Amino acid sequence: MYHIIMERRRRRWGRRRRSGPIGRPPKPVVIRTAPPVQKLNPIPKRNEEPSYLDLAEVEALRLVDLEKLSFEEAGKEMNVSRNTVWRLAEGARKKLVRAIIEGTEVIIQHEPENNSSI
Repeated sequence: MYHIIMERRRRRWGRRRRSGPIGRPPKPVVIRTAPPVQKLNPIPKRNEEPSYLDLAEVEALRLVDLEKLSFEEAGKEMNVSRNTVWRLAEGARKKLVRAIIEGTEVIIQHEPENNSSI
């Protein structure tokens, strides 16, 4: 009897039956200050793949490292959770350190204005 119930559960949960997008759409991130530069070039320049930073990552770095806000306060400013701010800041720090150590270019990707409010 137990094996029959488990077989039914496995079959029922085995594959996704509905169509359409998976998960919820991402929340828009509030960006108050856009950086005045679009890229940073090292000297001497290397022919390696550049590091790409999103505006949300730059904003998280600005709020946490420059403004010295906590992750929770920065999350309230950006209209996202504290964990999202932490992930954005950690990703941006990793990309910047890698670019400094490897001597690669840093490009700030300016997203279309319908995804973020500047």
